Amino acid sequence: MAADLSAVQAYQAAIRTAQQSSLGSAQDAASGGAGMDFGALVTSAVADTGQTLATAEQMTAAGAAGEAELIDVVTAVSAAEISLETVVAVRDEVVKAYQEILRMPI
Repeated sequence: MAADLSAVQAYQAAIRTAQQSSLGSAQDAASGGAGMDFGALVTSAVADTGQTLATAEQMTAAGAAGEAELIDVVTAVSAAEISLETVVAVRDEVVKAYQEILRMPI
């Protein structure tokens, strides 16, 4: 059940971040600001992914010891897998964008 709660908490955090960025971009547009810092967003995503992976590892160990339900272990591992795939996809897009910038004529 703990894995279910962490997935819900991660979803709620993503919603809060999206709402804050949309509110921040509206306020920044009115004040002429730059908006949300991409580096901070990526750092936060990587930290959240690391936490999700650690939780999945703990749940796997608890499942192997017979202290956790199988569904909780599977849910935690699935959440970690999705989180890691998302970070890898973002990384790939950033690398692709960087390569495109390098190809631009000066």
